[in-house]
Amino acid sequence: MNAHQLKVLLPFLELPFVEVLLEECSLMEIPKGQEVIQQDGFIPGVPIVLEGLIKVATKHDDRSLLLYYIKPGQSCVMSFSSCLKGSPSQIVATTEEDTKALLISIEKVALWLKQYPSFNKLFYAQFDTRYTDLIDNIQQLLFHKIDQRLYDYLVKKIELSNKSVIKITHQEIANELATAREVISRTLKKLEKEDKISQTPEGIVLL
Repeated sequence: MNAHQLKVLLPFLELPFVEVLLEECSLMEIPKGQEVIQQDGFIPGVPIVLEGLIKVATKHDDRSLLLYYIKPGQSCVMSFSSCLKGSPSQIVATTEEDTKALLISIEKVALWLKQYPSFNKLFYAQFDTRYTDLIDNIQQLLFHKIDQRLYDYLVKKIELSNKSVIKITHQEIANELATAREVISRTLKKLEKEDKISQTPEGIVLL
């Protein structure tokens, strides 16, 4: 990716700073399914996703809860917070697809926030987006039944992957929705009887 392509992805950054990002940040190429940030571990820096998709979740005991996805042109606000405070990560981040990302070192984050005011816009935008995600998650947990939560989850999966079939296990869905596998299996059967989905050997299809 060159400076002009990155500028299209991050239009609020001035071109000279975009060039600095490409020159001084590490380019990571991460295969699908790899854990890139460990919960309770110290992170080396803040990623900006160029291609692919990263899933961010929080874990407690043997349960996890999906928080949000990092798409191209986005960063991880929780990593940003941990970097500034020098504290361990409160989240776990895993690649959903083969992913390319720029990694901004901890030292550069603090320096560039002062040196390039437009850099702040990236994280202001992330805070706003993740606050909306948080409110949506709370509303889902408090006010929506599991069948609606599961169906909304599948719709979002389709939108993010741009694929017509969702290849995922019942246990993986249960982990992301913080529930039991048996609950997911039962609810998927219910959605199938309602002609909302079809479970095929290739995966789950929305109807």
